[in-house]
Amino acid sequence: MDAHPPLAADFPEPSPEAWLALVEKTLKGAPLDGLTTHAPGGLETRPLYTAQDDGASLDDAARFDAVRSQGPGRWDVRTIIDHSDPVSANADALRDLQNGANSLLVRIDPTGGTGVAVASAADLARVLAEVEIDLAPTALDAGWLGPQAGDWLHALARSAPRARLALHLDPLGTFAEQGSSPGPLADHVRLAARTAARLAPTYTEATFFLASGRVAHEAGGGEALELGMMAASIVAYVRAMIDEGLSAAKALPRIVVGLSADAEYFTTLAKHRAARAIWTRLAAAFGSGASIRIEARASRRMLSRLDPWVNLLRLTAAGFGAAVGGADAIVLEPFTQPLGRAGALARRQARNTQLVLMEESHLARVEDPAGGCWFLEAQTDQLARAGWEVLQDIERRGGMAATLRSGWVARTAAQARAQREADLASRKTGMVGVSLFPNLSETDVETLHVDPSPFAKPGPEVRLAGEDDVCEALHPWRAAEPFERERQAQQGATP
Repeated sequence: MDAHPPLAADFPEPSPEAWLALVEKTLKGAPLDGLTTHAPGGLETRPLYTAQDDGASLDDAARFDAVRSQGPGRWDVRTIIDHSDPVSANADALRDLQNGANSLLVRIDPTGGTGVAVASAADLARVLAEVEIDLAPTALDAGWLGPQAGDWLHALARSAPRARLALHLDPLGTFAEQGSSPGPLADHVRLAARTAARLAPTYTEATFFLASGRVAHEAGGGEALELGMMAASIVAYVRAMIDEGLSAAKALPRIVVGLSADAEYFTTLAKHRAARAIWTRLAAAFGSGASIRIEARASRRMLSRLDPWVNLLRLTAAGFGAAVGGADAIVLEPFTQPLGRAGALARRQARNTQLVLMEESHLARVEDPAGGCWFLEAQTDQLARAGWEVLQDIERRGGMAATLRSGWVARTAAQARAQREADLASRKTGMVGVSLFPNLSETDVETLHVDPSPFAKPGPEVRLAGEDDVCEALHPWRAAEPFERERQAQQGATP
């Protein structure tokens, strides 16, 4: 059989000049710059990209092989465990692990308000009963309790050297979100580093710190601020571990990078690739060849109480962007998250969305699918440079802790948030089911309404001696909130 004829040969080779002539004719005198858009935080998107935007300046730093902790073509399907009752939380963990999840994120809150009511090693043992910790990676989200919770997890792991514990110690992120520290922030960073140095010889595959700028993202900040805060946190945590006796080369692999993933999947994808470029440069500076490990969590700011079924689409897009961007672990929030704790359906959807993306769409089978795409290479390069500039700015201001105390991070995030709010209010941007195509006859979805008071218990003391540090808190924000308030007011006024 004859080979297929080269169809492209039947058409003239397009040129940027020909494209520009057609565009100028269509615009009828309007400036071409009007087709260029700028996202809050500064990310620029042009109407056309060419071979000159091939990302050569990245020096392959953002490109990657499909080498992930679960093997080629796979990532950690990480499920959130946050039921107030430790026994119910254990049931959720076992059910999720038996039905496709292979990794846990345990949110700890002794009051039971925002996580599992855990205040001791015995409480955590009830949450993780029958969980093979040396097989199922277990991550913690414990705030100021992080070092103590890490010791509880250490007791349960029984010093199994290959247990893939992820303590996710992040005192800088906790400080940024809460706006104050119980005692000097520097001492909390030092305590976390001391915990890491003590456990590092025992657990060869464990990670101890989470370096994340997600708190800035959830407050409405832009991608550059998120990447810069992530990078500055890496620097601060490596320095803290060096002070506790670990070399830089041994400290860097003990850090997990935390990134947000939202429905703008091209931006999510480019941001994950930009994080790789930044990591590569930092690793070279620290004399380490460590590979980056990324935990991507679905953005809460994109989720809505109105027509929550649309959240399934947003979460799927977020999972797509994180997976194609090379995340090692992905945490998708239940689609009912703004309404309350997830029921069985929402938990199942959070798992199965990832399983379909991985097992049926095979998103992680291709090594860096965005490599060579002019648009995404240019976006990656732009974000990597912008994030690096934010890192340099933070370092000039005295480091991550000093910059948080100065209020600069909160002010920068607030500026981007104000632009997002203005764009939504003017309908320049929209949210389906919220500001666009609202569903006025939507039905209720299942959520769990749990009274945490029966499970609440006094938590261990987290206060350290000395004066508290304070900063302007990065309060979480959801884009749909103004529309939700307006709908509630309208319904309240309806006779």
